[in-house]
Amino acid sequence: MLEELRIRDLGVITDATLPLGPGLSVVTGETGAGKTMVVTAVGLLLGARSDAGAVRSGAKSATAEAVLKLDAGHPAIARALEAGADTEEVDGGAELILARRLGSDGRSRAFLGGRAAPVGVLAEIGETLVVVHGQSDQIRLKGAAAQRGALDKFAGEALAGPLAAYQELYNHWKSSQAELDGLRSAARDRLREAESLQSALAEIDEVDPQPGEDEVLKAEAVKLANVEELRIAASTAHQALIAEDFGEEGDATTLVDAAKRTLEHVAEHDAELGSAASRLAEVGFLLNDIATELASYQAGLDTEGPERLAEIEDRRAVLAKLVRKYAPTIDEVLVWAENARVRFDELQDDSTRIEKLDAEVVQAEADLKKQAAAISRIRAKAAKDLSARVSAELKALAMADATLVINLEPGGQLGPHGADEISFLLQPHSGAPARPLGKGASGGELSRVMLAIEVVLAAVDPVPTFVFDEVDAGVGGRAAVEIGRRLAMLARHVQVLVVTHLPQVAAFADQHITVTKTSVRGADGGTATGFTSSDVRLLDGPERVRELARMLAGQEDSESAQAHAQELLDDAKLLPQGA
Repeated sequence: MLEELRIRDLGVITDATLPLGPGLSVVTGETGAGKTMVVTAVGLLLGARSDAGAVRSGAKSATAEAVLKLDAGHPAIARALEAGADTEEVDGGAELILARRLGSDGRSRAFLGGRAAPVGVLAEIGETLVVVHGQSDQIRLKGAAAQRGALDKFAGEALAGPLAAYQELYNHWKSSQAELDGLRSAARDRLREAESLQSALAEIDEVDPQPGEDEVLKAEAVKLANVEELRIAASTAHQALIAEDFGEEGDATTLVDAAKRTLEHVAEHDAELGSAASRLAEVGFLLNDIATELASYQAGLDTEGPERLAEIEDRRAVLAKLVRKYAPTIDEVLVWAENARVRFDELQDDSTRIEKLDAEVVQAEADLKKQAAAISRIRAKAAKDLSARVSAELKALAMADATLVINLEPGGQLGPHGADEISFLLQPHSGAPARPLGKGASGGELSRVMLAIEVVLAAVDPVPTFVFDEVDAGVGGRAAVEIGRRLAMLARHVQVLVVTHLPQVAAFADQHITVTKTSVRGADGGTATGFTSSDVRLLDGPERVRELARMLAGQEDSESAQAHAQELLDDAKLLPQGA
């Protein structure tokens, strides 16, 4: 809801603040006073194209600013925060400030929550907050998508369930179709990929590498390449351990055994030497074990000749070829092969998958057409009802012969919302061709058409704030009263701001705002060097009666005009406001 609208140096308005509230607010004033600048200011805040000519003469820039109060969870809050705006929590909701500055050079800047923002973001947020209906303003239901959305919301729960089921099936159908198209378009590439994987796996399977085999063979090759040196070292070490003729002192086992026996003779006299004898016994056992292993090692070397080395090198060459082609190590080659085998199985299953998907797509399309036909029937019933109700509203709005025609053509291309092509048309009178909204109607007529639609849709498709300009153009008398009554009906559900020149409409207002013009002559007594400015005020009870009297007879001080004005106010309170 718009809580406050501030305007500075826009048109003839120098500096004005409009305090707004819930319900119906009207803006009145003499012709040329600047009433339409209120609508212009709102348009700027909604991202409308800027016009340097709107800046007050002599001013460097014009500013429009609005304070909005939003319910918690409103999508505009999340979008504003995403754009970097600051919001203030107020009474369980949030307060958001929109601003637009228009320079006399034609440049403009937008602000959202105190931060600079692209004008497009202002427009994006404004779409969910305020709708303007005027001769030159964007029409909320001009687009086919918006018209379809409005009809669907009017249809209510009768359509919501079937449409949700349809959309779920539609998404499945589209994803299956996309997968099927992908499989078919890539069939040749996938066949080549399968052949390449099959050849690679056959090569790897033929070699049959084992985990870590390349490193094991490398170690064995190094060993065999140095076999003679290893044999000499092992033999020398073996003799040092057990050969009795090894040097003058004998071998290591003999010397250790002699030391052990010597200590054992005196061990009973000193426990420390007894412990040393025990450890020497352990050393003797270790030396014997090592000597046995060295003997076995020498015997093994004698059996591994040049033939084994050649065999190893051949195997290493085969493994190296795999490593060069597929991965840095044999272990990684094996991992690659495992993944390739899974991918190969997937590619082999393409033909089966294509057949299955093809059947799924055909069946889903058939089911979608049935559901789309059911949705069309529900929409046709809702369209007939909506058309009748809006047309009834038009008759009370001085458009007695006008009819809203909702054209629904089922059986078109399947889309996310069905197969219907929906358009809202206006037939101005019987026998005349129905034309799209926004074509063939004056600004005032179009505003009345939109008022009729908004009144009917208000309970199911509310936008927080509506602004109407010229909604009462070309009407008077009883029709003017009916326009006021329907604006008040709409204001039961949403906030409504109306620029009007009719007292019958203004009488229904919850807040009455007036714009008054002041002309100041120049020093020479003429208007060429003077200036004109306007003041904006919220009227109280007596002031409101005077303003209605002025609008009725141009004589705000006339007792009879004031009596008539008071009668209008009283009648507006008593007049039934049902449908």
